[in-house]
Amino acid sequence: MRMHYTVRHAIHPADSKTYDTAKLREAFLIEDLFQQDSIRMVYTLYDRLIIGGAQPAAGPLKLETIPTLRSENFLDRRELGIINIGAASTVTVDGETISLDNKEALYIGKGVKEVIFHPAASGKTQFYFNSAPAHHAYPTKKVSLNEAETVETGALENSNHRIIRKLLINSVVETCQLQMGLTELQKGSVWNTMPAHTHDRRMEAYLYFDLPEDQVVSHFMGEPQETRHLFVKNTQAVISPPWSIHSGAGTSNYSFIWGMAGENLDYNDMDKVAPTDLK
Repeated sequence: MRMHYTVRHAIHPADSKTYDTAKLREAFLIEDLFQQDSIRMVYTLYDRLIIGGAQPAAGPLKLETIPTLRSENFLDRRELGIINIGAASTVTVDGETISLDNKEALYIGKGVKEVIFHPAASGKTQFYFNSAPAHHAYPTKKVSLNEAETVETGALENSNHRIIRKLLINSVVETCQLQMGLTELQKGSVWNTMPAHTHDRRMEAYLYFDLPEDQVVSHFMGEPQETRHLFVKNTQAVISPPWSIHSGAGTSNYSFIWGMAGENLDYNDMDKVAPTDLK
């Protein structure tokens, strides 16, 4: 199938404490976002965020609506953020073709009728996207790495030297609620989002990539006093509820894309948890 989707329901934190490994992975880990000549997505009941991947190869892939949306077009009541994690390629938005190099982003607002993902001239094409409900139409905007709000933070001695690129956030592009960016762990560093934090007014999703195929990331989740972990491979994603921390440590350095949806657009609105307070 060229379009495939599933629905993930929201999980109460008290319920998640009883989950074994298999059930935890079934509820929160997305293992198969990218398959050749297919668009795959998960509709999650956390802030109704859609997490998706498109991998055109033999020809273009059109983003079609899905039955859950009950709309004629995918973006009739939604906004969309795309980040290219593969070879340089193009996306057509209502007839306008936009080039995206590796790690560049594209915001597409409510009301757009047609989005088409095109295969690259050479190399593997992989577009990662998030979509959230929208109640206002903001214009389509491409964001290059030079246009991103970029922060270098952490330190090698703490194994968390990283570069944070805020691509689709309200200081760079107008959105209704969707925010996206990417973090690149530098060589010798493996920890992300430490100190850990939660934010009640929005959920978050992580896509791990730039990870060697024989390496993994241990993603930590759960309430700060009741943590769990998921072992995550390259181009796999994790759904992070508002009540959960979202942090990780890899067997190699890697990159990850963070996407958020909810009622709050303040990137710094979070409740931090000291490493010594985690259990």
